[in-house]
Amino acid sequence: MTLYDELKARGLIAQVTNEDEISTMINAGKATFYIGFDPTADSLHVGHFMALSFMKRLQMAGNRPIALVGGGTGVVGDPTGRSDLRDMMTMETIEHNCDCMKKQMEKFIDFSGGKALMVNNADWLLNLNYLEFLREYGGHFSVNRMLAAECYKSRMEKGLSFLEFNYMILQSYDFYELYKRYGCNMQFGGDDQWSNMLAGTELIRRKLGEDSHALTITLLLNSEGDKMGKTARGTVWLDPEKTSPYDFYQYWRNVADADVINCLKLLTFLPMDLIWEMDVWRGEKLNSAKETLAFELTALVHGMDVAEQVHDTSKKLFASGDAAEMPSIELTQSDFEDETIDILTLLVKSGLCPSKAEARRNVDQGGVKVDGHPVSSITRKFVISSCKGDGLVIRRGKKSYCRVVVK
Repeated sequence: MTLYDELKARGLIAQVTNEDEISTMINAGKATFYIGFDPTADSLHVGHFMALSFMKRLQMAGNRPIALVGGGTGVVGDPTGRSDLRDMMTMETIEHNCDCMKKQMEKFIDFSGGKALMVNNADWLLNLNYLEFLREYGGHFSVNRMLAAECYKSRMEKGLSFLEFNYMILQSYDFYELYKRYGCNMQFGGDDQWSNMLAGTELIRRKLGEDSHALTITLLLNSEGDKMGKTARGTVWLDPEKTSPYDFYQYWRNVADADVINCLKLLTFLPMDLIWEMDVWRGEKLNSAKETLAFELTALVHGMDVAEQVHDTSKKLFASGDAAEMPSIELTQSDFEDETIDILTLLVKSGLCPSKAEARRNVDQGGVKVDGHPVSSITRKFVISSCKGDGLVIRRGKKSYCRVVVK
């Protein structure tokens, strides 16, 4: 199986501009490609995991990745997937976030000996002359085509600012600069970036008369079509100070049954033959697949020693049932309606279930207990006073626990 065939088998590839050319180059280990990362926070998160893993796979086959940190485009903000305007960041905040992201990328990508590059688009964007830029590049973009792009549609109803409207042009210019500076003729990214990436290939064709290519990576979605990487406590970060390795491990250990095989394909480096074997597992064996997923991803992000430690801690915790060591979540008065909260809402807010549909299935199958007592009805409610003090201990299945308390 070639590298490109494996990427397809894992379901990683969404759209490509020229499959024959792209597959030939990456299979031969001759591709120089880039993926962009905007510094909207001081840590990468689960949503970036797909891109980082993708870069690592291709580098292992001899290809050369370029990690483009958006110190320049971060000043504008990407409107893709947004329904409102991003908060404006200071240059100091952007620079700090870029530095933090670089340290995390180095866990995935080998930058030694020119095997990969880390580039900041602030190097060429911050000193652009506005009038010269408009004169040189503005005529190569059709406003009609830009407004038809998927990345702008979600912003049109509430109002797309001219600030955000410039983002496609800037991202295209990034591709153009990387092509000239480093011979980078491929741009890879999330499937929601397709329109921006096509605009970049068109700019290179118009200005340089050269072919360049784009490939989008499948978005990390659960079986219900929602983006993964969020819990009741917020975003799942790669920084251990923002999301502890234990909570990171537990996030993957608690994915829905319908999502575990897909996550193994998309995110881990386990052989496909092994994953296909797991695909027929059910019941307790499927829980073993979830443990494998959690361990592999924790080792990738936090190292093998940390992964072994949190795996052992998890095993001891669930074997002893010691609620004092288990993860907990704090609720507030606003989480309750008429001083009560139902079991489905509790399961979702605790992070034990990704959705109410999954929570309903777990209750119907007899897999939920609260303080050791089985919950058989999806309409079961709990009063706010029962969550005070030591709180409630909720268990989903045999190994997923959470303590719920009220501030």
